Amino acid sequence: MASPLQSFAVYRDLLSDDPTIFESCYQQIPDGNTTAILECISNALEEKSSTPNDRFFSEDEVQFMIVLSGALIFFMQAGFAMLCAGCVQLKNVQNTMLKNLLDAGGSAMAFFLIGYSLAFGSQNSMDGTTFVGRGDYFARAPSPSYWFFEYTFSATSVTIIAGTLAERCQMLAYLLYSIILSGLIYPIVVHQIWSKNGFLSVNNLHDPFLGQGVIDFAGSGVVHLTGGVTALYATIILGPRRGRFFDEMGEPIRNPIRFRGHSVALQLLGTMILWFGWFGFNCGSALLLSIDQKGVVAAKNAVTTALSAAAGSISALFTNLVIEERKTGEYRFILLMATNGALSGLVAITSGCSVVEPWAAVIIGLIAGWNYLGSSVLLEWFKIDDAVNGIPVHMVNGMWGLIATGLLASPRLQQLTYEKSDNPGLFYSFGQGQPNATLFGCQIVAILFIAGWTTVTMLPFFLFLNYKGWLRSDSYEEIIGLDVSYHGGGMRLSMDDGAGIQFVEAHRRRRLEEAKKDHHQSEGHSQDTCKALETVDESLSCPEGVKVSEQDAMDSPPHASELHFQQQPVQTREPSSYLVGSERYMDRFTSTPYQ
Repeated sequence: MASPLQSFAVYRDLLSDDPTIFESCYQQIPDGNTTAILECISNALEEKSSTPNDRFFSEDEVQFMIVLSGALIFFMQAGFAMLCAGCVQLKNVQNTMLKNLLDAGGSAMAFFLIGYSLAFGSQNSMDGTTFVGRGDYFARAPSPSYWFFEYTFSATSVTIIAGTLAERCQMLAYLLYSIILSGLIYPIVVHQIWSKNGFLSVNNLHDPFLGQGVIDFAGSGVVHLTGGVTALYATIILGPRRGRFFDEMGEPIRNPIRFRGHSVALQLLGTMILWFGWFGFNCGSALLLSIDQKGVVAAKNAVTTALSAAAGSISALFTNLVIEERKTGEYRFILLMATNGALSGLVAITSGCSVVEPWAAVIIGLIAGWNYLGSSVLLEWFKIDDAVNGIPVHMVNGMWGLIATGLLASPRLQQLTYEKSDNPGLFYSFGQGQPNATLFGCQIVAILFIAGWTTVTMLPFFLFLNYKGWLRSDSYEEIIGLDVSYHGGGMRLSMDDGAGIQFVEAHRRRRLEEAKKDHHQSEGHSQDTCKALETVDESLSCPEGVKVSEQDAMDSPPHASELHFQQQPVQTREPSSYLVGSERYMDRFTSTPYQ
């Protein structure tokens, strides 16, 4: 039989990574009884090994896994870029992808300078409830891995708006937005819901809201609802793309024109990248918990995340299939329905992925798919032009994710994740015979807080940009494509199918006919303008004494019905012939080879 000293030697290596076991047992047995201490240590080690947990991981290994999860989340930026690029017209692809890159860069600088400090600076649970954090500026977080992980969440929230404003938003306005949201607006939401001092935080040990706090595990509200509400206001103020809902006289179009994205392949690729990165989003957040069984929570999150996404995809695809059959008599499997349905399920499960059972994740995903379809119809009915349907995906299902957690949170899983289960989901509390709406009430208040804070901050910001004329691109830039306007892209990339050419030519014909009829006198580039117009149609020559200014030629866009000319063959001309006397564009194309 081994002596007590030999037994100590056996346990010494096992205790090297966790000396607290020995300290705890030594304190429990004050008389120093060696046999009793060894028995205590043996029991503690047996209990520790009976369930999977992360205590055998060193601190460095945990930090590495946090960085790896952050890298997965950052890779979602590529997914957003591919998805948005696939959903826009070919003439705006480069502009859309650059905006995705800008929000990653802009949010990094803003989060570095001040964003992290406002969100998590100098957290101290003894300080009670605070409005913002303080200190820890310039990425001076206690852990660099933690700063990086939280930055990727900030960048995700910012990039939500990239697709909704596609094809008509100025580059400078977008960069300013990314800095303001990630540096000032988003961090306040984070502080109130995720820090130790936020009034809505479940981690607030001093005075959590209603004694419970909000459960938003990985950000259905913090990340997606914040970005979605911002996108809604920006889209309304910016207005729809030209020809989407209104003609040039401002009259509603009976059948709104849907601008099809140029690549379903990019749409699918972007969705799959996002789905892949979402496992870092939901599973990686478990590494920040102050519990032993982080691995168990992370694995469970992977299951609920996959199930909700799958259910959302199937729900949206087949529900739309039935709708299409009722409307057209044909069954149409539309890829965009499946991809956005999957993203809707992912957004919805992000809040409660750690506290809902797998069967509940399926229900959440199914309803998320229906939410997407219904809210997409409402957007079109209200004439809100969301180029990628990001508002239904992120805003509507961000709300649903918070609500679903308040309804379906399991007390067993609450105990596992947060080590408390006093306030289960509303449905569970009814099942227990003791109705308890505390958690549900916290979730509703979180929705109101996020929507209210975003409204009072971002709505004035976009109104100011619009007032200064910094928000929307001008008519001509939008017609020929932002790739040409901002990035020197070749005309072929904007108009190789002939639709853009016919759109511009029809506009010029009508404006010149009006000038000939009314003998309108105006100042402008008369010679250059008339020469450019004459290249469109030789019969449209400028009469003597009539001047057509560049501003007159461009003020009103062509009627949307003129797009129907796109099926007619179009003879390709030199790019300068489309530029209507605009020296800015003529210089650009005469110095750039026509591709």
